[in-house]
Amino acid sequence: MKKILLILTGCIFALTAYGQGNGNGNGNNIADGSNNIPTAHNEATIAQLQEEMALGKLTSVQLTNEYIARINALDQPGPDHGVNSIIELNPDAIALAQRADNLRKQGKVLGPLHGIPVLLKDNIDTGDKMQTTAGSFALFGKPALQDSTVAANLRAGGAVILGKTNLSEWANFRSFESTSGWSGRGGQTNNPYGLDRNPCGSSAGSAAAASANFAAVSFGTETDGSIVCPGNANGVAAIKPTVGLTSRAGVVPITHVQDTVGPHGRTVEDAAAALGVIQSRTFDGRDPATRGVPLGWQGTGKTRPTNIPLDYTVFIDPHGLKGARLGLTRAGLTGFTNVTTPQQVLAAFEEAVNALTAAGATVIDLDAAGFTFPPANGELLVLCFDFRRDVRAYFATRVGVPVAGGTLQTAIDFDNANADIEMPFFNQDIFDLCASLAPGVNDPQPAFGGMTYNQALAIDHDAGVNGIDKAISRFHLDAVVSATDNPAWSTDLLYGDHFIFGTSGLAAAPGYPIVQVPAGIVFGAPLGISFFGTAFSEPTLIKLASGFEAATRVRAHNLPTFADTVPARHIEGTTLTRPRPPTSSLKPEEAAKKMPHHM
Repeated sequence: MKKILLILTGCIFALTAYGQGNGNGNGNNIADGSNNIPTAHNEATIAQLQEEMALGKLTSVQLTNEYIARINALDQPGPDHGVNSIIELNPDAIALAQRADNLRKQGKVLGPLHGIPVLLKDNIDTGDKMQTTAGSFALFGKPALQDSTVAANLRAGGAVILGKTNLSEWANFRSFESTSGWSGRGGQTNNPYGLDRNPCGSSAGSAAAASANFAAVSFGTETDGSIVCPGNANGVAAIKPTVGLTSRAGVVPITHVQDTVGPHGRTVEDAAAALGVIQSRTFDGRDPATRGVPLGWQGTGKTRPTNIPLDYTVFIDPHGLKGARLGLTRAGLTGFTNVTTPQQVLAAFEEAVNALTAAGATVIDLDAAGFTFPPANGELLVLCFDFRRDVRAYFATRVGVPVAGGTLQTAIDFDNANADIEMPFFNQDIFDLCASLAPGVNDPQPAFGGMTYNQALAIDHDAGVNGIDKAISRFHLDAVVSATDNPAWSTDLLYGDHFIFGTSGLAAAPGYPIVQVPAGIVFGAPLGISFFGTAFSEPTLIKLASGFEAATRVRAHNLPTFADTVPARHIEGTTLTRPRPPTSSLKPEEAAKKMPHHM
């Protein structure tokens, strides 16, 4: 059961056309911007980039080339010295940038992302020359036939789709023994704060790329933790939207009940701007959830808002915490594995809590008040049952790939036949579990103690009603707040991931939103906090998170260094001297000639 909790917490080298980079990945070289690596627009916000382009100081083509140069230098040098967050670059990226420049010259700006290079996780369809594989060769071959709704919205808004990011294969839903950030097609993504550290979650490449300044913003997907956990580990802001606010049409699924698409950005404002572009304010037609409400609101009489914002950046407020009421929970932070959370991590979180109050928030300790968040014990059954059905529907949209028109069993068979490239480190026991389930929504499932799918849905629904919703109502809260996850662990392909705690499950099953923001640094590794709310409360969460960001400026004071290891200090050890040969028989001048240099 512990491993089930771990996988749910985090669940959810082909650079075409541009060649390989020449950076060596050395932390010292990268930090000082040597090796001709572009740094002029590092940490530049979308608003700043738009201002430069409006004034004619920068073109989209120039910016796109800058990001490509950084990717070639810092992402691709090799497994030991690169981030390896990009699985493929778009061969049409420069042409898209030129089109954006041409439109701007004509006085046409299509939106806040016009001319801005962005990256998409490799499970989001693009109807172009790029692959969409979820990291697996089972989906490699002919590209998707049409754009996902998210990609179509980005194109309509003038964004430059720069490429695809690597991910945990199949969105980290293939094996209980998986290593986050590894896929058969893309290899292992590393963390730009320390290349030996794991980027966490299935949207690993999305967060790592945004953190490394490889694009202005990037987009990932989350079922349970796969946007916010990478945001935490890679030191970036992350928005996991309400299920149904962004369309999942053309996205490789896990479950239609929990899947959502959201942005990673270096600031909350950038992530908010990106959310406004990709959302579906009206019914998409390809995703029923875009006209409904998430599981936690179903059957409660609550309906989808009719005033969903066009622009979420209007909720950015540097004083957003002043007067706010926040419910704090530390549930699980001491560790739900056999590893106790280090005191340094707990201390860093308490500093973040103190920063909340210093910025004007009233913090109510929910644990001390006796409030308990009910567990969503039906979640894994919902995921498994839906995955088998939903992935079959997705396979029906693809042609020219090994699993086109197939079923989950087709993917299982492909992996077994290609185990040397798909399963060199871990198996597909989650796939096998999902394939073994009885077919009916009311069929008892022996693997889950006889629970049925409909019973699992009811449990997960109640986890929202009696969890976040109940806490907000009882204590008159603006949001619930907690630590996001433990700081990044060292990547371990032998034993898999090392989650100690994670809080995304509070919002995952009912389909509620989370905004994650950097909150501290522990031995060089980022630590974040998450603001949780009920469905469609993104405006409030963005206001609160931006207020915390302005008050603490954690990322601004702790930029990634691409160090080989984290921690990077006090690990050198001694400097050894080669033992000297006997010199008693030699004259002094002869002995001096034979004296070795220090090694």
